[in-house]
Amino acid sequence: MLSLRKILAIIIGCLLISFGIDFFLMPIKVLDGGFIGVALISNYLFGYKVGLVLILCSLPVFIYTWIKDKAMFFHSLFGMIFLSYFIDFFDPYYPFGQIINDYPFYASVAGGILIGIGFGILLRNDTSTGGIDLVAKLLAGKLKINVGFLIIIMDALVVIIGGLIFSADTFFLSIATICAGGMATGLCTSKFFAY
Repeated sequence: MLSLRKILAIIIGCLLISFGIDFFLMPIKVLDGGFIGVALISNYLFGYKVGLVLILCSLPVFIYTWIKDKAMFFHSLFGMIFLSYFIDFFDPYYPFGQIINDYPFYASVAGGILIGIGFGILLRNDTSTGGIDLVAKLLAGKLKINVGFLIIIMDALVVIIGGLIFSADTFFLSIATICAGGMATGLCTSKFFAY
């Protein structure tokens, strides 16, 4: 059963991630990495709902997690459902409008920080959204590498592909997003950061 602390962590983490995506990245067509980046690419190209594509991309990871860690599976399942719902609920609400368009670099960094803190909160509470963050969490302990660093590497692959599809601006703004997000996640999951 989920504790109240874990439920709050899932809700707060997923809200922060969805705010970063919907309020800062989507208005300027910037990517995040991992499955979210894949879902954003499908949205920008074909208009597909980000939350729905995120669920579809996460299915193989959930099957693997079911086999390896059933407790993490259930905690992550709630994270994926909340995140997918929040992302689709807040889209296309862009509360900062013109400011985001005028300052795309700062918007990309702010979006990345919100996303990174959201993932950090989830990971510190042994839950996730079932995407690349879950893969990174499962691999980090085995490889003895910081989970934030692993997320940056995996996210970079998606951003490179997105940069090739869209533009150099999209690529560089997306790099700013994943670097800010990876550093924020790394700080939140660090042994020296306690809350």
